[in-house]
Amino acid sequence: MNRNKVLYSGAIILAVTLIAALLVALVLFSIGASPLATYKTILTGPLSDLFGVTEVLVRSVPLMLVALGIAISFRSGILNIGAEGQIQMGVIASTAMALAMPHAPKAILLPAALMAGALAGAVWGGIAGWLKAKLQVNEILSTVMLNYIAAQVYTFLLRGPMLDPNELETGSGTPQSMRLPELAFLDTLVPGTRIHMGLILALVAALLVWMLLWKTTLGYRMRTAGAGAKAARYAGIPVERYLIVAMLMAGGFAGLAGAVEVSGVHHRAIEGISSGYGFAGIVVALFGALHPGGIVPSAVFFGILLIGADMTQRSASVPANMVLVLQGVIILSIVSAQSFLRNPYAQERFFRWFGRFSSSARKAGKGVQS
Repeated sequence: MNRNKVLYSGAIILAVTLIAALLVALVLFSIGASPLATYKTILTGPLSDLFGVTEVLVRSVPLMLVALGIAISFRSGILNIGAEGQIQMGVIASTAMALAMPHAPKAILLPAALMAGALAGAVWGGIAGWLKAKLQVNEILSTVMLNYIAAQVYTFLLRGPMLDPNELETGSGTPQSMRLPELAFLDTLVPGTRIHMGLILALVAALLVWMLLWKTTLGYRMRTAGAGAKAARYAGIPVERYLIVAMLMAGGFAGLAGAVEVSGVHHRAIEGISSGYGFAGIVVALFGALHPGGIVPSAVFFGILLIGADMTQRSASVPANMVLVLQGVIILSIVSAQSFLRNPYAQERFFRWFGRFSSSARKAGKGVQS
C-alpha cells in the first residue's frame, strides 16, 4: 500500500506540474511569445555564468528567510500574509540602528542592526498574533491591513525624518536613507559579485527551524496546535499562546530578511526594497511543503524564476510580470495537488484504475508472446 501511495503521489504531482506548464504556455502563446523559448530562457539563462548564479542566490536569501517564518506560522495554525510589511519594518529598524552608532565596531554594529530588524518584524507580526489569540480577529485581514500601515510608515520615514540630507542639498529628493557605515555591511562571499554572508545565515536559520519544529517540545506543541486546535486544548496545550509565539517568529524572520537586504545588498533603505518577497515567500513556503528541507531548494528555484523573468523581458520581449502569473499557477497547482492527495476516495479510485490498467497490460503482453 505504501508503494501505491508513493506512486499515486508521484502521478498527481507530475499531472499538476504538466497542467501548470501548459496553462502558462497558453498565456505566453496568447501574448505572442514562444513558450519553449521562454521556458528555456527562464530555467537556463540565470545559470549560464557565475554572475547569474550568484544573483539567483542573492534573490534566494530573503525568500528563504521569509518562507521559514511562513512555515512556522502556517504549521502553528495561523496564516501570515503580512511578511511584506514586516520586511519594511525590519528595514527601517535595521537602518536606524546602523546609522545611530556609525563608529561602533563591526562585531557590535552588524549584529545589532540585524537584531533590530528581526525585533521590529517580530513586533509587527506579534500584533496580528495577539489580535487573533485575544480578540479572534481574522489574521488574514489583520496582516493585510498591517501591510498597508507599514507601507505608509515606510514611505513617510524615507521622505521625511530618514531622508538622506544629500538628497535635499542636490534637490533630487530621491526617497532613500543615508548610506550605512561600511562596518554594518555583510561580507561578500564571492569577490566581484553581490552574494553575501546572508546566504550562510539563511541556511543556518533553516537548520534551526527544522530543529525547532521537529526536535523540541515547543515545536511539537506548535505543530499540534496547528494540526487541531480543539484536540490541542483538550491535551492542555495553550493554543492562543502559541499563536502569538508563531507570529512573533514569523515576523522576526521577515524582519531579518529586510535587515539582510539592507546590510548585504542595498546598504541603505530605498523604496521598493522588499521587491514582493513577502508575498513570494508564501509561494516558496507552500512549494517547499512548509518544511525547511523543501524551502531551501524552493527558494533557489524561485530565485531562478525571478532572474529568468528579467532575462525574458530583455531577450524574448516577455513582460517580467509573467513570473507573477507563474507563481499564481503554482499556488493553484499546489492547492489542487493537496486536495487530491488528501482525498481517500480519489486515492481508492486511482488504485482501482491502476490495478485494471496493469492487468490489461499484462494480458496484452501475454497475448503478444503467445
